Amino acid sequence: MKVYQTPEIKNIALLGSKGSGKTTLAESLLFECGVIKRRGSVDAKNTVSDYFPVEKEYGYSVFSTIFYAEYNGKKLNFIDCPGADDFVGSAITALNVTDTGVIVIDAQYGVEVGTQNIFRTTAALKKPVIFAMNQLDGEKADYENVIEQMREIFGPKVVQIQYPLQCGPGFNSMIDVLLMKKYEWGPEGGVPTISEIPAEEMERAEELHKILVEAAAENDEGLMEKFFDQGHLTEDEMREGIRKGLVDRSIFPVFCVSALKDMGVRRMMEFLGNVVPFVDDMPAPENTEGEEVKPDSNGPLSLYVFKTSVEPHIGEVSYFKVMSGTLNVGVDLNNLSRGSKERIAQIFCVCGQIRTQVDKLCAGDIGATVKLKDVRTGNTLDEKGCDWQYDFIKYPEPKYTRAVRPVTESDSEKLMEILTRMHEEDPTWVVEQSKELKQTIIGGQGEFHLRTLKWRVENNDKLPIVFEEPKIPYRETITKAARADYRHKKQSGGAGQFGEVHLIVEPYTDGMPVPETYKFGSQEFKMNVRDTQEIPLPWGGKLVVCNSIVGGAIDARFIPAIVKGLMDRMEQGPLTGSYARDVRVIIYDGKMHPVDSNEISFRLAGRNAFSEAFRNANPKVLEPVYDVDVMVPADVMGDVMSDLQGRRAIIMGMTSENGFEKISARVPLKEMASYSTALSSITGGRSSFTMRFNGYELVPSDVQEKLLKAYAESSSED
Repeated sequence: MKVYQTPEIKNIALLGSKGSGKTTLAESLLFECGVIKRRGSVDAKNTVSDYFPVEKEYGYSVFSTIFYAEYNGKKLNFIDCPGADDFVGSAITALNVTDTGVIVIDAQYGVEVGTQNIFRTTAALKKPVIFAMNQLDGEKADYENVIEQMREIFGPKVVQIQYPLQCGPGFNSMIDVLLMKKYEWGPEGGVPTISEIPAEEMERAEELHKILVEAAAENDEGLMEKFFDQGHLTEDEMREGIRKGLVDRSIFPVFCVSALKDMGVRRMMEFLGNVVPFVDDMPAPENTEGEEVKPDSNGPLSLYVFKTSVEPHIGEVSYFKVMSGTLNVGVDLNNLSRGSKERIAQIFCVCGQIRTQVDKLCAGDIGATVKLKDVRTGNTLDEKGCDWQYDFIKYPEPKYTRAVRPVTESDSEKLMEILTRMHEEDPTWVVEQSKELKQTIIGGQGEFHLRTLKWRVENNDKLPIVFEEPKIPYRETITKAARADYRHKKQSGGAGQFGEVHLIVEPYTDGMPVPETYKFGSQEFKMNVRDTQEIPLPWGGKLVVCNSIVGGAIDARFIPAIVKGLMDRMEQGPLTGSYARDVRVIIYDGKMHPVDSNEISFRLAGRNAFSEAFRNANPKVLEPVYDVDVMVPADVMGDVMSDLQGRRAIIMGMTSENGFEKISARVPLKEMASYSTALSSITGGRSSFTMRFNGYELVPSDVQEKLLKAYAESSSED
């Protein structure tokens, strides 16, 4: 295989909603370039992209697939991404390591929520976008309506390169307004018949051609002047103008294809090969120091590992992009992320599970290697003397969580090893061993995302597991001041135990002063604070301890033991066993014994005095609350609103955004446990949502009563 130089390499991501036909389009692209001799199909389970067992089981993509095509002296690297919103991590990864996004739109369903989410990601990353309107041969295909929808959502930058002469099962021809030709196919698709535009279509074609020429000329002053002078541009000038427009995101070309029948694919491939920006046409990425790393084949050698997977009969495969320099077989590199050394013994260009061994890859290229010792997704491999690292991929927070455990308790350690490995393959699977909840929590982007994980663990690793609803990390606090004292006294022969602690608790907020006096009933207590400890709690909030002891009632050396006793109860609140927060404790009196007082005595006295005072301070349970944004089609907004209100949501606002309604709400985490499944059911999979932690709020009194009752029952059982 030829060694391609940086100015000959293009990196492209295939994106779109589930079912839009990306995998089928990938097959046709590979077939048209001669990489495969026969096109596979999703139904036959023999496509280049979907080769993992779980993908064959479900019938659509779960993982991104890397493949390449050699076209007209250029190398085009593609990453075919899953369309389901649950696997958005793959699309985010692909867009960060490629330079152009081809967004596939189903002509039968138009712009879906997933399409909009992907487009937002391309905008955030400033990536060029090309639209491929697919399935024009579908029963419900409506090109004109979808084009109008695209203009409403994506704006006037949407520019037609082609339009079909007929949609539906009879689709077999289109007008190309860039080349001003008619393309027509036989029943088998493939090589088109190219002819002149029919007279009845000329007026429309010329109008769209003019719009395209103007859009191309806008990106170059020289081209704009020539267009004003001559009224037209040459084909090469058009290509150059469109390329610049793609880089600037000032033009979004639209192509027409039927990937299933291989119609329009060859023409789109020509455009990708001739017009799409090369690696070195795009702005250079930055390393963690904010320095630009240009794709220079003569620069320091630096690789970024963007994907790892365990593949049948091979083991671990590491996929990387050559950020700088030229990679040769046998080179030794430093893994800056893990402090280890690796030797690159083999280099492959990959096409799904087909691997072609090569001797070298230049800056900007994408490849793979196998059997590295200690490499994970997101690691950087540099040559000696280079210390560049990268962390430019930002993944979304989990939207769906479950507690997971093995059916056989003795398999717990094995399960954690599997989950850790799977997180390394897909960083949007987030694993946490929660000390607080005493559960292993796995988070993902949706119910199907986690169901896929379960399928793989049970079928690939042969380890039966159980999913359960995760416990909620409640918090406890108090709402008024209260006083208590406790004497710990124990005598069992020899030295005994004695410690007495008097304290006051009250709710705490940052900066609040300590009152000079407290009044409880007819008693008044004057405070003289000697010192204050402010303890930030790992789970949020603070514990503030004020030492107001006078006259040596308790020796200063016992204060740390009392604080330990307080922390015992902060870690296991008296109400529900949850963490407590935002409490101030004033230790104002006590007693000690010259012989029997020791640290354990005062720790127990402090713990029990705190428990009693906490219970008398009108304690409340707090629950985590999240800000939730839901994107829904207008026709189901009422149903989604009703469902949210049934989840104790507070609706914060509603706005219209690009043809969809955006509902902003504040929802308790307890009510979000199965929301992704419910939302998909209500809207037929046409909606999406994001959620981010807002803070803790008091639970309603009826909910608190249930929580206290459940805790009391579980404690009595224990």
